Amino acid sequence: MRRRRASILAAACLGLLAAFPAGALAGGGHYAFDGGTQAERAQVRAALQASSFDWNVVPARITIHIQQGTGSLASPGQIWLDASLLDAGAYSWAVVQHEFAHQVDWLVLTDADRAALQALLGGTSWCSGGEGLTHDDNACERFATSVAWAYWPSAQNAFAPAAGSGESWLRPAPLKALLGRILGARR
Repeated sequence: MRRRRASILAAACLGLLAAFPAGALAGGGHYAFDGGTQAERAQVRAALQASSFDWNVVPARITIHIQQGTGSLASPGQIWLDASLLDAGAYSWAVVQHEFAHQVDWLVLTDADRAALQALLGGTSWCSGGEGLTHDDNACERFATSVAWAYWPSAQNAFAPAAGSGESWLRPAPLKALLGRILGARR
């Protein structure tokens, strides 16, 4: 009799879990999916869970669009990820974390926070599409890459700095200390 009750209770719990939207039970961050297979969505969840960063600091629900052939990019409240990249498994995780880190920038940080982070990370401007600037000239891109590396320093991380690569701005310990102060002050 006890086994039957336990089985019924387990089935009811699984039914309730299935009723929640994809992403609601993920390890960090608030997001919903638009597109993508279950396997691709699982890669996004795994990417955010692999990071030790608390993605829950982002106060809004982010829509993650998964499409074939799209470039990986973000705007406030939105992330676009290439399905083929996610199909590559753990190789895609740093990109997922990078794009989610942009949400931290837009939805959590203040101008004063950005100034402090740029003083640490360098860059020509915080986030400018200026002519002649490369991706890494923008401190916002350095920030997103640094978050992906500092909070997931794995050999599988596509942003792992190569020896002599010139990415001296990838400084995990100082970034984590500064972000800890910035985000800790808001709790």
